Amino acid sequence: MKKTFLLAATLCSAALPIALPAAAVAQDYSKYSEEALKAELADHADAKLAVLVPMRDGVGLSTNIYTPKQGKGPFPVILWKTPYSEHDIKGGTLRYAVEAVKRGFVFVVQNERGRYFSEGEYEILGKPQTDGYDTLSWLAAQDFSNGNIGTLGCSSSAEWQLALAGMDHPAHKAMVPMSAGAGIGKVGRFQEQGNWYTGGVPRSLFIPWLYNVDNPLRAQIPSGLDQQTRARIAGYNSLAASKPEVEWTKQIQHLPADEILKDLDEPAGTFETLIARAPGDPAWREGGLYHEDMGWGVPSLWFNSWYDVSIGPNMELFNHARTAGKDKETRDNQYVVVAPTVHCAYGKLGPDTVVGDREMGDTSFDIDGAIFGWFDRWLKGDRKAFPATTPHVRYFNMGENEWKSAQQWPPAESRSVRFYLHSEGRANSLYGDGRLSMAMPDPDEQPDSYRYDPLNPVQTIGGGDCCNGGIVIPGAADQRAIEARNDVLVYTSAPLETPLDVTGFVNAVLSVSSSARDTDFAVKLVDVAPDGTAWIIGDTIQRARYRNGYDEQKMMVPGQVYTIRPTPMTTSIRFGKGHRIRVEVTSSNFPKFIRNLNSGGDNAKESEAVVADNNIHHDMANPSYIDLPVIR
Repeated sequence: MKKTFLLAATLCSAALPIALPAAAVAQDYSKYSEEALKAELADHADAKLAVLVPMRDGVGLSTNIYTPKQGKGPFPVILWKTPYSEHDIKGGTLRYAVEAVKRGFVFVVQNERGRYFSEGEYEILGKPQTDGYDTLSWLAAQDFSNGNIGTLGCSSSAEWQLALAGMDHPAHKAMVPMSAGAGIGKVGRFQEQGNWYTGGVPRSLFIPWLYNVDNPLRAQIPSGLDQQTRARIAGYNSLAASKPEVEWTKQIQHLPADEILKDLDEPAGTFETLIARAPGDPAWREGGLYHEDMGWGVPSLWFNSWYDVSIGPNMELFNHARTAGKDKETRDNQYVVVAPTVHCAYGKLGPDTVVGDREMGDTSFDIDGAIFGWFDRWLKGDRKAFPATTPHVRYFNMGENEWKSAQQWPPAESRSVRFYLHSEGRANSLYGDGRLSMAMPDPDEQPDSYRYDPLNPVQTIGGGDCCNGGIVIPGAADQRAIEARNDVLVYTSAPLETPLDVTGFVNAVLSVSSSARDTDFAVKLVDVAPDGTAWIIGDTIQRARYRNGYDEQKMMVPGQVYTIRPTPMTTSIRFGKGHRIRVEVTSSNFPKFIRNLNSGGDNAKESEAVVADNNIHHDMANPSYIDLPVIR
């Protein structure tokens, strides 16, 4: 064991500079009240509110336009598109609006189709290839615009940008997508259909999210009103739905899963449509998701997070854009910053950062300075504002708690190191005999077995998630409470004699069998501190029926051994000296992922569960292992 760990122990290049040019550093508005920020915006911008921007089908999208009072136009434009109630500008949107107009940009906030004061019927991501394209054309033609437009936003305000980037609109000069995973349909090894699935298993976050966002019976103001009247109404009303509070930790357990919202007396809407789709359904191509065959037309500054919903697809898409760009300039101008935070929490970077329950140290990074330096470069032509020497990848290495830089993802010095699962057939729980090492498995190693009861699933504790009504608290969390369960297999390395940096895509391969026709296999990577704290680093899951791909469903033959390859985990973590590497394997991670009831039927429509006896094989003929991308 000592020898094998020393082989993987020449670690971690020094951090490269992450400083930005002084001119790009943004003002700190953290101590401003919302009232003060609104006064600041009024001092620096002329506002035109609730303007209906016409789409090609006659629908108007409600749009607020903030034009700088200082400086001589026309100006470059930054567009922030949203499904949320942000016409009464507040929070992060307000802060970006103030910074933008003071720097000489027009700042535009637009409601997606079917949301609040925009006309039409709502659809997730708001038809980016038509509505997004038409909005860019309209903005480029206005007197206040110099024809150079950038798009900016986090979460839903980022996700719609992806499919638009495939359209290569001539005015779309630059984009800043932040935490944009739910805009990705299929890219590379990931086919999550906007984070609806992971490994063919539906995520539950969309259930509370759609309860709040998808309102088929929404209130609307009369059509045909003049712009001044619309602006006055928008100033007095929000048109926000007021729905009953839901105790989601209880409601998420309702069966069948496709009636969780119906049980709340919600009218049928987007959820019922999407839960009926398999991950390979061609209907996923009809919405606003980005798919890898669309090409890429826009220089992009990406912001992602290690504890977000979809860090894997996000980094896969960053790599894709570097090869699929329409020209060399586009391909060469893809940059990414990866923080150790949860979803859209970039504003919390700074000294003494805590993510979940784990201290990350000083995570300071001038996010806003980077964003406006990027827009100065592409919308104003100031090449010094975002130098070409900027590293293409800047990422936070957790555990070491330092920012690192590289020119590619994973870093060029990353090499795959394989760790095999071992036991004497009793890896059940933290107190079993599961081991993780680089030694090859023996021919006669006995499999580990556990019983998976869907009505007593393994609880989700931390990890990457968001927007879920409080059913999961994302971030770094101690996993020992669930590792004490007998239906969780635990494989742990010996204490490390030197630190080990794992940076890149983490791939697990399992040899499995089951008594059921279909079941799930969940994998987790854990950093075990010397005091025993078991920090979650990443997790993944795979539905067995999709083991050969998402275009076919193939049930298991009870007792037959199959190879399962869950979608990769993605991270950067230093396992410190004296720490241990741990892998957990089980068959549920609930409520993050909707439970497999093990029948082999239409899982979302069923209420009766089948208990499954599941096995993880790890002999020489049927190995199970995890490949870690190690920085040598």
